[in-house]
Amino acid sequence: MGSLSGALNIALQSMLAEQGGIEVTSNNIANVNTPGYARQRANFAETDPVRFGNVTLGTGVELQGVSSLRDSILDLRDNQETQQQGQLNAFINGGQQIQALFNEASGTGLQAPLTAFFTSLSQLSASPGDVNVRQGVLTAAQNLANAFNQATNNLTTIQRSTDLSVSQSVGQINSLTTQIAAVNAQVQTATSLGQNAGAFIDQRQQLINKLSNLIDVSQIDAGDGSLTLTTNSGAPLVVGAQSFQLTTQPDSTTGLQHVFSQGTDITSQIASGELAGQLQIRDQEIPSIQSSLDALAYNLGNSVNLQNQAGYDLNGVKGGNLFNIPATAAGSASGIRVATTDPTKIAASGGPAPGSPGDNTNANTLLALQSQTIVNGQTPLNAYSNLVFKIGSDVSNAQSNQQAGSLALQQIQNLQGAVSGVDINEEAANLIRYQNAYQASAQVSSVINSLLQTTLNMVQ
Repeated sequence: MGSLSGALNIALQSMLAEQGGIEVTSNNIANVNTPGYARQRANFAETDPVRFGNVTLGTGVELQGVSSLRDSILDLRDNQETQQQGQLNAFINGGQQIQALFNEASGTGLQAPLTAFFTSLSQLSASPGDVNVRQGVLTAAQNLANAFNQATNNLTTIQRSTDLSVSQSVGQINSLTTQIAAVNAQVQTATSLGQNAGAFIDQRQQLINKLSNLIDVSQIDAGDGSLTLTTNSGAPLVVGAQSFQLTTQPDSTTGLQHVFSQGTDITSQIASGELAGQLQIRDQEIPSIQSSLDALAYNLGNSVNLQNQAGYDLNGVKGGNLFNIPATAAGSASGIRVATTDPTKIAASGGPAPGSPGDNTNANTLLALQSQTIVNGQTPLNAYSNLVFKIGSDVSNAQSNQQAGSLALQQIQNLQGAVSGVDINEEAANLIRYQNAYQASAQVSSVINSLLQTTLNMVQ
């Protein structure tokens, strides 16, 4: 060092370093539109100086490495918000399907059949001896029973469809964890060799983000470049280069698929992501609605039956059941049926003594059921209205949360872009800077080469 050859070496090292900077900048520009790409930075460092007597001389520059610009906290927040958005999207999708079953404006739901049934009883009260009016009561009762049956069948169809989506989501999760494990190994290998693992980290982050949309994911830095991924409840998903597959098994009672990890049922522990939203619709929302429908069908049918038994039919005989219903509320919406096809069996009369078609005492009492709190402290129409309101409220709340979460996610992604995004203007400036430095080093090299040639000529 301290010689022309030393200066030439500095110039050559500088050219190599600036060439690396140009390559990094070129790669950034090429990936400006690549999803998930984190811009890279060339890390330059001054090489150790040397000392000649009382003089210390620099030895140039070196390219120590290339690093990807990422904010791990922002990446983690992005994944967390993505998990919530996945859950809300799945819930809203299922909730809107349920809403469509109770859309009174389009003619679906129970309000019209319920109203028509009580309207037929009002007509019976006005004309208790008219067989056609009595037939109208049976027809309205049949339509109401059919509406209950159809509603519960449609709910079951949505539940089964959601159950299929659960199995498909588990399959997608397993595919992603397999890919993440493979990329994890590449990151670990590159890191151990001191190589730039930025491209592999970008791929892994993209895959983790997709995984977060499906299931709740917790990350643990293993310290060797790799990540350990688990669910929030601790079920392993990826450890180093190994992925852990989730499985599904049908429940022995319901036939619905439960999610297992290493032989443990984790269905109830899945907290977010699309899978959580699907499970929420399948295991909570639909059973809750079904329970309300069952309670409405059971209490209404039971109350009508008891009141019909208290009166007398057109032949002066004690009334019987108008509806066939299960012994308990469970399954009543799917099991309710009309008990008779004979319109004379409707007990409109209040007693056998009058025995006349004009006696409407019991018909009035049957009609009065519409304003009595016979369904868990509510009238039949109020109970149904509250059910429809709850369905709409659940979906509306989820949509509000989704909109708020979407704004939060966008803000996080904007912050990520400020850290990791490629700025074409900045990269163009870097390119010129590296180019000028390279050309200057090349000029230094040319000058030193000329001086060396002169020195050699003097020696000759």
